[in-house]
Amino acid sequence: MAHARASVIRAGRAWIGGAFRPADVTIQGGVIVGVDDPGRSARGTTLVPDDAVLLPGLVDSHVHVNEPGRTEWEGFRSATLAAAAGGVTTIVDMPLNSLPPTTTVTALEIKRAAAAPSAYIDVGFWGGAVPESLGALAPLHEAGVYGFKCFLSPSGVDEFPHLDRAQLLAAAEEVAALDSRLIVHAEDPALLHEHGALGRGYEAFLASRPPESEASAIDTVIDAARRTGCRAHILHLSDAHSLPAIRAAKAEGVALTVETCPHYLTIAAEDIPDGAAEFKCCPPIREASNRDLLWQGVVDGTIDAIVSDHSPSTVDLKRSGSGDFGLAWGGIAGLQIGLSAVWTEAHSRGIPLETLVPLFTTGPARVAGVARAGVIEPGVPAHLTVFGVDDPLVIDATRLLHKNPITAYDHRVLSGRIRRTWLHGKAMYNVTEGGAGEAPRFRGKPRGRLLSAASARVV
Repeated sequence: MAHARASVIRAGRAWIGGAFRPADVTIQGGVIVGVDDPGRSARGTTLVPDDAVLLPGLVDSHVHVNEPGRTEWEGFRSATLAAAAGGVTTIVDMPLNSLPPTTTVTALEIKRAAAAPSAYIDVGFWGGAVPESLGALAPLHEAGVYGFKCFLSPSGVDEFPHLDRAQLLAAAEEVAALDSRLIVHAEDPALLHEHGALGRGYEAFLASRPPESEASAIDTVIDAARRTGCRAHILHLSDAHSLPAIRAAKAEGVALTVETCPHYLTIAAEDIPDGAAEFKCCPPIREASNRDLLWQGVVDGTIDAIVSDHSPSTVDLKRSGSGDFGLAWGGIAGLQIGLSAVWTEAHSRGIPLETLVPLFTTGPARVAGVARAGVIEPGVPAHLTVFGVDDPLVIDATRLLHKNPITAYDHRVLSGRIRRTWLHGKAMYNVTEGGAGEAPRFRGKPRGRLLSAASARVV
């Protein structure tokens, strides 16, 4: 049998072993087979321009694809195309808001069947821990989910109810016995004050979900992880004042990780206009002073990952209630532009790209336990992306590849954009260099693979 022909990608700045350096990355059969100092020009060599960097394909461990059941909100085709345009080559899909939610093996099989013909990038799946599934998580774990998501406050959809404190502890015990992960939406419902209509002003919505709610729930998660030995993960941290408790728990040896999201690092509550429900998410975007403290958590390493929490819906749902923040659907669409948004803010603060790259690659891969993702090294799938660090990018919601043209980033002027993406060694995304408005181009049919935690060692 003839061997696949090797190809080479040469870059003056490639992210290798936690630093940028010149490298020739050799690819054969969809796998990286060599990472070497640049040599003489060879036939088939692709050159990365000097004003761009070669990165591992990004990993996003927090994406709501919503297919099947709410595919009008998003779907595997639209979500994975948008991801590729954002340099993301691996996502882990959340167990809601699809119908059925991924709380049984049958539901997982339904979701995999929906993803298989439509995924342009690699896709893994989280399972769900709801009251009805406690005590019966093992089959879903054995079927290959990367861990189990739960809520401590109402999720917003009736088919995915939240856990109370006793149920959280039971879930943590069960997940610890499986050597899996428990990922938690941490808000304490006893401290939430949202009751129907709140009006068009953002201040009332922000007051309805105070930081004390996050802090209380995070303390509950830390206690459960400490008591059971469960690996626990705090989803979408918005309350920076909870960082000291997280730091202390980590220093104590509690198996705890935490993520935040681009919208918490790049948007401030003071700047959200009245009636702009595209900014509604839970937990909420908080004040600029809080944002500054979150950035300290990024720089000092307390925060393990930056992920999108891409949680889209139709425009009608986001606009329901005519801009009333209490009535509009929550969730921010941003899968395609996370690195650009965060890099723009980081650069303005004098924070180097080197600080961010692990948080978009190895960080989320480790949070989820996705093996062989987020690195450029021999033996791993050849998932790569080229990032033009100074390229202008003006966000137009109607031109993003998300299914619905509404996002909190609309009209933002960003610095840095993805130019090219390879999946399993195949060039599958390209955009004309030099501007912000060109239409992206995709090559070939969907080649994404469905990932299973059961087929790889959990790390």
